[in-house]
Amino acid sequence: MEQIRLFDVVALAEDLPEHGLVRGQVGTVAEELAPDAFEVEFSDDQGRTYASTGIPGNKLIILHYQPIEAV
Repeated sequence: MEQIRLFDVVALAEDLPEHGLVRGQVGTVAEELAPDAFEVEFSDDQGRTYASTGIPGNKLIILHYQPIEAV
């Protein structure tokens, strides 16, 4: 499994209704809280943060914007 790093762009792998977030919403890793827990900020199209919450790494998918080699 690929390691999540600071400033990675990630998507939610499942709904987080307690935070008003749904599967597929995209955010940016803002801080590593623990060895597999991350503070993720979610922003709108104008760059305004609408949610920031701690999320376990197993509930996140790293997004890629350029080709990478399959492992």
